[in-house]
Amino acid sequence: MMHTGQALLLPASPRFIWGTLVGALLANMALDQWSGGRAWWLPDLLAITLVFWAAHQPRRVGVTAAFVFGFFMDVHQSSLLGQHAAAYAIMAYVAASMHRRITWFGLSSQAMQMGALFFAGHCVQWLVRLLAGDGLMPPAVLVAPVLEGLLWPFAVVLLLAPQRRPHDVDENRPL
Repeated sequence: MMHTGQALLLPASPRFIWGTLVGALLANMALDQWSGGRAWWLPDLLAITLVFWAAHQPRRVGVTAAFVFGFFMDVHQSSLLGQHAAAYAIMAYVAASMHRRITWFGLSSQAMQMGALFFAGHCVQWLVRLLAGDGLMPPAVLVAPVLEGLLWPFAVVLLLAPQRRPHDVDENRPL
């Protein structure tokens, strides 16, 4: 069942899904180059996009895709191999497991829940680095999950835009 006033969405195009994921990967890479290395406070656009598609299209984007994209980020950043892969895979699993529930909430409630998920994903990365002997992270690392949670409503609106049905009424199209 749908909420009153909730728009009926068109099916998501696989080209659009994978295009946005590759675009987010390239945007992360560009942000890394712009910042002169990994700036801990920058939001992870690939994580936002992966979590979005894992929550909205769990049959198309799942743990395997998240792990592969995380592996690409590990190689790009020359970070500990598996750091991003593990975090992305865990976040995709959690997002896919709550995909039916998350869409029932408004954007602000979704942003709070996803902010907590992004914080957990960063905790996984920090724990892996800590276990590898990297030491404690600077306090600026707490800014990234907050920014990712704040970007969630914009990601939802942007990534669902191609799926929205036209609002014009057509007597030949009952839905």
